[in-house]
Amino acid sequence: MEKDLTKGKVMKSIINFSIPILLGNVLQQLYNMADSIIVGRFVGKNAFAAVGSTGSLNFLIIGFVIGLCCGLCIPIAQYFGAGKLSDMRRMIATAIYVSGIIGILLTVATALGVSQLLDLMKTPKDIMQDAHTYIFIIFCGIPAAILYNLPANVSRSLGDSKTPLYFLILSAGINVILDLLFVCGFSMGVEGTAIATVISQALSGILCILYMKKKHDILRFQKEEWKFQLTAVKRSAIIGIPMGLQFSITAIGTVIIQSAVNVLGSDTVAAVNAAMKIQMIIVQPLEALGLTMATYCGQNLGAGKIERISQGVRKALLVSLVCSLFGVILSNLSAMPLSLLFMKQEEMNDYIRQCIREILLYNSFFYVTLGSLLVLRNALQGLGHSILAMGAGLFEMIARSMVAFASISYFGYAAICFSNPTAWVAANLILVPLYIKEMKKIKIVYKAAARR
Repeated sequence: MEKDLTKGKVMKSIINFSIPILLGNVLQQLYNMADSIIVGRFVGKNAFAAVGSTGSLNFLIIGFVIGLCCGLCIPIAQYFGAGKLSDMRRMIATAIYVSGIIGILLTVATALGVSQLLDLMKTPKDIMQDAHTYIFIIFCGIPAAILYNLPANVSRSLGDSKTPLYFLILSAGINVILDLLFVCGFSMGVEGTAIATVISQALSGILCILYMKKKHDILRFQKEEWKFQLTAVKRSAIIGIPMGLQFSITAIGTVIIQSAVNVLGSDTVAAVNAAMKIQMIIVQPLEALGLTMATYCGQNLGAGKIERISQGVRKALLVSLVCSLFGVILSNLSAMPLSLLFMKQEEMNDYIRQCIREILLYNSFFYVTLGSLLVLRNALQGLGHSILAMGAGLFEMIARSMVAFASISYFGYAAICFSNPTAWVAANLILVPLYIKEMKKIKIVYKAAARR
């Protein structure tokens, strides 16, 4: 069912909408971790390192797809908030056209360039073959990623954050079953886990589309609403592509860090990837708040409720502060127990344990800056300012890269540990003044319009 975020108590609306997103995000991370856990436990440390070494590359491309789909749905949320349902359906059709074209081009380009990308990242030779096999199949499955993420974001734009969760649960279950079947039953190794991921995403997307079509009466299209309109394509692209690039710019910094980590050897690769997978679970409340604010701000902008946007951002920042404090505690308590999900006890040497503890400790003290980054960046995107948010992401990437590479010769592994916190602080230095400036502009415009 659609949910109008322009009405009701602000805090309640934000929390109620974000909870299904949080559950979905956690499930999505477990979904992604299933490959690493099953490979690490049933194949070995090197196979785990191979899958983990492609994580930043995966985020670079699949992250672009996720960001693109999210951005393409911002105008949909704005028209829904304004009550312009025919225009909303036209933008859904446009999102399908744009994502389809970009998805095909991206699939061909990445599948052809896998070897070069892995070489550029200085992937260790002992894990190169498995890394190539895994990420090549994932890139060939880009259309499946679009097939799930686009309808999921359309559903969220209509205020329905539960439907994507239901089908993600189904997809995650299928993924685990297929992982176990292909890896343990057919001894397919990393190839089996990649194939399982693509199949489960495609199935989830198809079922989500069928269910949404039946559930949402407002998604019943008229023939003319499917018409290809260049002006609509331009509007969607102006918001969607920068939002996709925002994800990719962030990922480029991660790829650079991964390249720096790769130089330190496969044990360091395994340790960092185990720690980052643990961290991704812990920070999901912050990610969920961010996604919530994109839809929340989009709907309220469409409804002309500017003061409600300001109230929502302030309350979301407060919630993110509380979540960050819990994250600090959880990161430092869960590091060792959770790391055993990815590697066998006998393969967890003292060096790997120390690396995991250090990076989680240093990162956790800066979760509050990550929370602020996610809330403000998504708020700007919901207001239609994807290009500004992308600029902050560029600053974040530069800061992350400088710390990882410029300092690694002097500080070694410590440079890796501080690369993310530095990037989060740098992004906030841009996002805070940008958000304040844009909100002032919007308030002036709406006050002037109200006087007419």
